[in-house]
Amino acid sequence: MRVMGIDPGLTRCGLSVVESGRGRSVVALDVDVVRTPSDAALPQRLLAISDAVEHWLDTHRPDVIAIERVFSQHNVSTVMGTAQAGGVIALAAARRGIDVHFHTPSEVKAAVTGNGAADKAQVTEMVTRILTLQAKPTPADAADALALAICHCWRAPMLARMAAAEALAAQQRRAYRAKLAAQTAQAKAAQAGARR
Repeated sequence: MRVMGIDPGLTRCGLSVVESGRGRSVVALDVDVVRTPSDAALPQRLLAISDAVEHWLDTHRPDVIAIERVFSQHNVSTVMGTAQAGGVIALAAARRGIDVHFHTPSEVKAAVTGNGAADKAQVTEMVTRILTLQAKPTPADAADALALAICHCWRAPMLARMAAAEALAAQQRRAYRAKLAAQTAQAKAAQAGARR
């Protein structure tokens, strides 16, 4: 499975592509950070991110995209920029029919380091070890993008099992409701026949 991991942001947007092998084996294929100037207009910044992501999608052809889920922070403008960048990326994936999964920072940290409260240095260290990289990926946005991709590779089998279980449960609920509706209709028909 080829996974594109993205750490969205307006100033720095981390992009990575990894490929999962057997078991927990993961190989890094590419990593980069898209930078946009803070004094540029918002639409131009989003366009720059969109153009870079479109190029990566066309070049690497990932099977799935893993994006960091935006969560509440003290700085509202940072959250808004991150959410807008994530939206542009999700839209580009949707146009190509590529599944998008969002992972919280604590999910990513827990998957990669075993500690949902790990700091950036610990995440970078573990990403370097897991991918057997010669040097630590920098800046932190690059390491975070790789961590997101690794997290999805390792969580994907569980996510697939959960989706299958939810689909089965929904199918069983529909069958049960149909059975109840049929029994209710039979009971009403029997009551109507008894009155005659």
